[in-house]
Amino acid sequence: MSDDLTNKVKEAVSKVKDPHMGVSIVEMGIVQNIDVDGSTAKIIIKPTNPGCMSVTRMAADAKAQALSVDGIEKVEIIVEGHTMADSINEMINKS
Repeated sequence: MSDDLTNKVKEAVSKVKDPHMGVSIVEMGIVQNIDVDGSTAKIIIKPTNPGCMSVTRMAADAKAQALSVDGIEKVEIIVEGHTMADSINEMINKS
């Protein structure tokens, strides 16, 4: 069940595109990992540029897409490799 849910989350997050390239963030490798434990998804995002101005939007969109999957009740986004990763992670995971 968890693998099935992980695949559904990956499929949903694949709808999010890098705004500069117009390519799925999954296809580009920006999504480093998706892990589902019960009804919680943990998604690791690593932008291609450590100063990427669009990472917050991509992270928020990925969170929204993952939350749209039946069976997912909570999503934690972890941004890595960005100069403001700590601040972005704190902001994106408030709730």
